[in-house]
Amino acid sequence: MGLFEKNPNEVLYRGGKKHFAEVIKNTGDGAFLIWKQPEEDFNTNSTLIVMPGEMAIFVNGGNIEEVFENGTYKLSTQNYPFISRLRNAVTGGVSAFNCVVYFVKKADSEEILWGTATPIQARDKYWGIRTDIRARGSYKVHVDNPAMFLQKLIGSNRDFMTQKDLNSFFSNEFQSKIRSTISDAINKMDTELIGLDARLDELSQIVEPVMDGILQEYGLKCRNFNIAALDVDKSKYDNMDNAQMEANKRKMLTGSDRYAMDVLGSNWDKQQAVNIMTNLSNNENASAIGTLGAGMGMGMMAGSVFGGMAGQVRQPMQQPETQQDDPMETLAKLKKMLDAGLIEQDEYDAKKKEILSRI
Repeated sequence: MGLFEKNPNEVLYRGGKKHFAEVIKNTGDGAFLIWKQPEEDFNTNSTLIVMPGEMAIFVNGGNIEEVFENGTYKLSTQNYPFISRLRNAVTGGVSAFNCVVYFVKKADSEEILWGTATPIQARDKYWGIRTDIRARGSYKVHVDNPAMFLQKLIGSNRDFMTQKDLNSFFSNEFQSKIRSTISDAINKMDTELIGLDARLDELSQIVEPVMDGILQEYGLKCRNFNIAALDVDKSKYDNMDNAQMEANKRKMLTGSDRYAMDVLGSNWDKQQAVNIMTNLSNNENASAIGTLGAGMGMGMMAGSVFGGMAGQVRQPMQQPETQQDDPMETLAKLKKMLDAGLIEQDEYDAKKKEILSRI
C-alpha cells in the first residue's frame, strides 16, 4: 500500500481522479425527488452550483452543515490536496473527513396516482341501503423541509428516491387514511349517494389536510390532492328504479280508468252492462255458461248479477242532471278518450248525440 493512498471514490470524478478543486453540480435524473451526487470527499474550496428548481444539502462530517437555494457557492471542508491523501493512508484510502452533497427537487412532483385497493362500505341514508364505493385520484408532493426529508426518509443508505419509491413508502398509510376519511364524510351525508360526482371537490378538500399531516412529518407537503371518481355500486339502485317504473305504470293505468269514469259519469256502469249483455247474446255458448253456473251452485248469484245488468239497461240512459257540464269541455274530453282508445266509436257517437240534444 502506497503512502499516498488514493480514495476509491475518486473513480467517480471526471477523468477518474480528484482535482485540486471540483465543480459540484446535479447530474441526477429529473424524476428524482432527491439525488446523492456521486463525488464524495471533495477538496475544500470546491464550487457548488445549484440550478433553479432545486436545492442542495451539504453534509460535512456526518452533519447537515447547510441547505443551499439556487446559486453558486464555495464549500469549505477539511480535505486538502496532498494532505488528505496522507491522512487516507492510515484508513486504507477512505477519507476520515467525509463530505457529500444531496440535490433535492424544489418544484412540485408530477401527479402520483392512487386508488382504493378494496371498496369503501357506505350507507345511503336517503334510501336506507348499504352499498360499496371505489375511489381513485391523484396528488402531488413538494419537498418543504429538505433536511428533514433527508434525515427521516432517506438516511445515509440510499442514493436517490423517485416518486414511485415515495408512493410505495406511504402506500399502506395513505390507503388507510383515504378510506377512513372518505367513509366518514360519506356516512354523514343525508342525501342519496347517486350523484356524488357533484361533490368530488368538496370531498377532496376534506381529505387533503389529512394527507398533508402525514407528509409533513417527513418534510413534505401535499399539493393538489384530488378525487377523480367515486364509483358507486348501482345494482341496488337499478332494482329500485325498476320497481318504481312498474309502480308508475300501474298508477298511470289506474288514472286512465278513473279519467274515463269521470267523463262518462253515471252512464259508465250502464254502458259496461250493455257491452257485457251484448257480448253474451252474441256468444253461442251463453246458454251453456248459464247452465254450468247453475250446476255449480251459482244460479242465484248469476241471476242477481244479470238481473242487475238488465235493470240498468232498461233504465233510461239519461238521468236528471242537477248541474250542467260545459258541453264543449265534455265533447273535447270524449274526443281525447276516443283517440286514446278508451271508448269505441259507437260509444262516442251516442254520447255526442246525447250532449248535443241538450243544447
